[in-house]
Amino acid sequence: CSRCVCGNVQPDWASVTLGVFVCQGCSLLHRGIPHISRVKSVQQEIWDASEVELMAAMGNEPAKAKYEQKVPAFYYRPKHTDCKLLREQWIRARYERNEFEFIEKQEPYSAGYREGFLWKRGRDNGQFLSRKFILSEREGALKYFNKQDARDPKAVMKIETLNATFQPAKIGNPYGLQITYLRDNSTRNIFVYHSDSKEMVDWFNAIRAARFHYLQVAFPGASDEELVPKLTRSFMKEGFMEKTGPKHTEGFKKRWFTMDDRRLMYFKDPLDAYARGEVFIGSKENSYTVLPGLPPSTQGYHWNHGITIVTPDRKFLFACETEAEQRDWIAAFQRVINRPMRPQEYAGKS
Repeated sequence: CSRCVCGNVQPDWASVTLGVFVCQGCSLLHRGIPHISRVKSVQQEIWDASEVELMAAMGNEPAKAKYEQKVPAFYYRPKHTDCKLLREQWIRARYERNEFEFIEKQEPYSAGYREGFLWKRGRDNGQFLSRKFILSEREGALKYFNKQDARDPKAVMKIETLNATFQPAKIGNPYGLQITYLRDNSTRNIFVYHSDSKEMVDWFNAIRAARFHYLQVAFPGASDEELVPKLTRSFMKEGFMEKTGPKHTEGFKKRWFTMDDRRLMYFKDPLDAYARGEVFIGSKENSYTVLPGLPPSTQGYHWNHGITIVTPDRKFLFACETEAEQRDWIAAFQRVINRPMRPQEYAGKS
């Protein structure tokens, strides 16, 4: 087999107890379940005849048929580029908990209702405090409460605009999840984690399940293949750039930028709850272009690698610290500009 379960094309290792070929990254995760999986290098270790026979009898495709019999359409299947938490829990769900052979084991994320406590970062002081969260498909919302016995939630996040993406490095916790939703057409961020890795991934898949069932009602003719990419999304790119104001005469200020589909948001700090502002990036058919460099008269920047985004209304000027960052940002902007706009995207333009 030329591919690991995670999609990596170099499966140089094998689990000689499960009969699957895996890449080096997954082999390290398999070592975490030694009672179920024992890994060996394909090239550098001596194999017993019985191990070779098992690999010949099983292999990745038959293993997939056995261990992935009943994976729900909404369940996130990690790629080799995903964070360790998602990849490890996928391996444990398949081989240790047998979640996709016995449907009742999927209750934590497929019941349509979930409640529990998560550590949530305070908007103003940056402290993580325990907060009660309730996800209800019937109510179409994820809510959290500041006090354990509070009747009214501190926030109600509609499933319609909900997104969740794991951000361990940004949050500073291996199980850190960023949840975003729209409030008055502005993006609001909340940052949460749980000390139990399974709990955290169950929350993530419960959010995906709620989004899936919401979209099935909203788009009754759509296939699973059309809906699944819309459940949750990772940001196209994030990082620091400098920006200047609309007159291009103010000094450039360093800001944290997040590219979420066609919304380019900027924040003073990567963990701010609200963006300082937002730039909508349309398509080339709507006269949006991205150019390397800044207009010749531009002053006040500290970083030398400029980017100009031309929109029908004005030019936006940015500066990157390195040429590599400039190249990556331009590629991200170009991908969005090259893609024709869908009708519903015009609504989000305001």
